[in-house]
Amino acid sequence: MLAGVSTDYYVRLEQGRERHPSAQVVDALARTLDLGEDETSHLHRLALPLPGRRRRAARREQVSANLARMMAAWPQTPALVLGRRLTVLAHNALGGALFDGHAYSRDLVRLVFLDPDAREFYPDWERVAANTVGGLRAAVGTDRDDPELVETVGELSLHSAEFRRLWARHDIRQKSHDTKRFRHPLVGELTLGYEALSVNSAPGQQVVVYHAEPGSPSAQALSLLGSLTAGTGRPAGERDRVRE
Repeated sequence: MLAGVSTDYYVRLEQGRERHPSAQVVDALARTLDLGEDETSHLHRLALPLPGRRRRAARREQVSANLARMMAAWPQTPALVLGRRLTVLAHNALGGALFDGHAYSRDLVRLVFLDPDAREFYPDWERVAANTVGGLRAAVGTDRDDPELVETVGELSLHSAEFRRLWARHDIRQKSHDTKRFRHPLVGELTLGYEALSVNSAPGQQVVVYHAEPGSPSAQALSLLGSLTAGTGRPAGERDRVRE
């Protein structure tokens, strides 16, 4: 009633029997359901998908050599390249050091839900967990038949009750910018802002760049982390995922 559509029409829409709702109807439903901007965009993608294309054989996500070199030139700025399922495809030295030392350092979803020290590493674990699941849903969009996504969701659902609960909520959280707290085993607590930037040359990839408030204790801790890990021979990125 609030959206101005009949109950029968809404039921047909939910069941997938109404294939061509207007953008105005979708907007009305989004307003009635009090959806945010990211959730509204996702609802439009679900209701008005682009024409289907035949799925190509799965290809391993790779990062361009130019992007890897650019990140390597930021020695005081942690930076990661994330794939569609929030795996770390590449990182610079400080970005790698920020997440080092965990069982799932290169898979941010599994790090949150399967790593034994995740709640210690993320002091605001509940908030990080909700944002991670929402970010995973936003990243995969309507491509729910992705075999690697199915495998990831199946594994996490089997081993993590928290993931099962959050995945069932269908929240959408587009990864864009925020502030996150870390409790690093080498340098203690850090509060870092981040910006997530889309890679136009590789749709689905994001560069996530972290930064500390200048002159803050977190900035000093980040500088200390850089000095502790400098010259250790750690790679600047996941080299087997970097393409020329």
